[in-house]
Amino acid sequence: MDKQVLNLNADKIEMVLAAHKAPARVWGGRLTPRTVQFHLAPAANTKLARLETLTEEVALALGTASARLTRLNGTLSLEVPRSDSRFVALADLDARIQRDDHLRRIMCTAGTAILGLDSEGVPLLLRLSSPDVAHCLIAGTTGSGKTELARTILASLTTHQKTRDLQLALFDPKVRGLAPFQSVPHLLFPLVADPDHTLAKMRYLVSEMERRDQLLIERPRIVVVVDELADLLQVCGSELEAMLTRLVQRGRSAGISVIACTQKPTARAVGGLMKANFPVRLVGRVTSTDDARVAAGIGGTGAEKLVGRGDFLLIAGGEIIRFQAAQTEFKVQGSKFDALNCTILNFEPRTLNGNLKSQAR
Repeated sequence: MDKQVLNLNADKIEMVLAAHKAPARVWGGRLTPRTVQFHLAPAANTKLARLETLTEEVALALGTASARLTRLNGTLSLEVPRSDSRFVALADLDARIQRDDHLRRIMCTAGTAILGLDSEGVPLLLRLSSPDVAHCLIAGTTGSGKTELARTILASLTTHQKTRDLQLALFDPKVRGLAPFQSVPHLLFPLVADPDHTLAKMRYLVSEMERRDQLLIERPRIVVVVDELADLLQVCGSELEAMLTRLVQRGRSAGISVIACTQKPTARAVGGLMKANFPVRLVGRVTSTDDARVAAGIGGTGAEKLVGRGDFLLIAGGEIIRFQAAQTEFKVQGSKFDALNCTILNFEPRTLNGNLKSQAR
């Protein structure tokens, strides 16, 4: 992005804020694949709440669809979408990780997946085997990149982990979303779309969880992926909700993790199941502040202002991380597939490892 344009936009931001008697200085910034962050130093008499109310005025002055005020590690930033936004390739990001011996070994650990790049350009890894993670909710409206993110997780899991360490149980009522994985050898049973079959397979998973719990078995790790969660709950009713609730409440000790995707993160649709059961939330663009609060589990995240197409927030342990998730393309050849174009993310206590953040303990 041209430096002169960035400087001009920084001047516009200062002018707008000064005109509304909320002076602040732009002292730097950061480019991410999808956004520009302008670091702000407010005047002593400028309240943050006042700056928050002026984000629409700033967006209008810059000619962008939205603007979002964020605060991370003591740095206050005004974040706007890039006019020349770009996406992240999973193949390139995976190559970076594979050059690090330590991270390459981590990727072979059952339940470890690549998700995206955070706002600092650092790859993120999600480790489902961590006791602080276990289960994950992916929420976002149509066009947010919700299904693409689920595909990215599955692509990295099946690429780096062996069938003896990882098994998948896939539920997709529309079939299209998870269809590229119908032939991978990691499947515990064929992809499930029919409501009656969904209930039958969920009963099996609950009984398997109970068996593992009694025998203290955790391997192979079973990752249950449910696409279109709200639709399934509507069709299958309270029986499915009860079984999913049991899985997310007791599955961790039995080596079972649940990844649920929904484009309707409303309290009426999935609120009962989601409450306190999904410690990690990956939230894309949603339609309202109410949906953002239900999906994230906390208020004030600004998820309704995300730009979509892979722009996500990670919410876990009181921490909010913005990251760029990936677009995924597949070539299915018999029982093999190639992930051509994806993005990636990681949570939990993170350590700096070269220029990559990992979840290693």
